[in-house]
Formats: sequence, structure tokens, C-alpha cells
Amino acid sequence: MTGKRERTKTANREAILAAAREVFTKLGYGATTVRDIIRATDLASGTFYNYFKSKEEVFQAIQDENALRVRPRLRAERIRARSVEEFISGSFRTFFDYIATDRQTFAVIRRNADTMRVRMDTPEIIAGFDELRADIVKAIAEGIFPLVDADYLMAALVGVAFEVGEHMLSRDPVDTAAAANFATALFMGGFRALPTLARPAASAA
Repeated sequence: MTGKRERTKTANREAILAAAREVFTKLGYGATTVRDIIRATDLASGTFYNYFKSKEEVFQAIQDENALRVRPRLRAERIRARSVEEFISGSFRTFFDYIATDRQTFAVIRRNADTMRVRMDTPEIIAGFDELRADIVKAIAEGIFPLVDADYLMAALVGVAFEVGEHMLSRDPVDTAAAANFATALFMGGFRALPTLARPAASAA
């Protein structure tokens, strides 16, 4: 009975999230109500509130689940990189491949750009940004990257990934390799023009 109950809870939660993706994509975050989400499921109103308190919680759960699925893949690519180009190209290729297979969730994110603060404040997305910055700092320490501003580089990678990714998905056919090659070439050319920071002086023994 416990196993059946847990499966039912999981199925109900997934049904709510699937319905919310559809409704957010169709109506936009601002126009969507909890009632709209409930109507898109076969569940009762009371069942919805057993899992979420508001549409904000549903929206954040969608973003967190999305981040949890792609973060390990991105991390693996960055860890195995032995050059700037491998780090950059692996990150873009993995991200573009992922959003091409989960276009609905990405559409929810982009359609609701006015709620960027809500999306960026979710724990899993913040953790993903922290991982990216930590991997950049590690790559700098290992001499893979030149000594550049890790915060600016993190922001630039994220911004280009989302913007190029959105345009990539608007094309028919979707060419993830072309998008990754473009973004990588853009960064590789940019690195040559970036000013490098001064390395801190070694402390006296």
C-alpha cells in the first residue's frame, strides 16, 4: 500500500507539472491561474493544494526539475575539458542538445522572461550558476583559461546560451551543431581580445 501511495503521489505531481507547462506556454505566466492548471488535469482542487500552494511554486518546481536534468551533463562536459575550446563547445553543445529535446520547458522559460527573478531565484538554478562559476575558477587555476573575470564570463555564457538557444529553436530544421559552433567561435574570438587580470603576488614564505 505504501508503494502504491507513493506512486500515486508521484503521478499526481507529474500531472500537475505537465499541465502547468502546457498552460504557461499557452497563456503566459502572468495570465495563468491555479484554476487554469487544475482544469488541465483530471485532479480535484484539493489534490493540487496537497502538492503546491500557488502557481509560483509550480513554476519554480518546473525550473528546478529542468535544471536538475541538465546540470549533471553540463558539469561532466566542463570537468573533462582540457582546453578553453573544449570547455566552451562542450557546454554549448550539451545545453543546445538538451533544450532541443525539451522544447516545451524552454518555451516556458523564454515566454515568461518577465518573471526572470522568480526563475533565477530557484535553488537548483542558483546551484547551477554556482557550479558554472566554480568550474570556471577551477579552469583558471589549472591554466585552462586565462586569468579573466569569472563572474562576467559566467554571465556571458548563460546569456549567449539562452539567446542563441531561443533563435535556434525558431528555425526549421533545428541545427544544434551549427548553434554550438557559432557560439563557440564567438567566444574563442572574444577571448583573444579580453584583458587578463593580474595574478596575485605569491605570499612570502
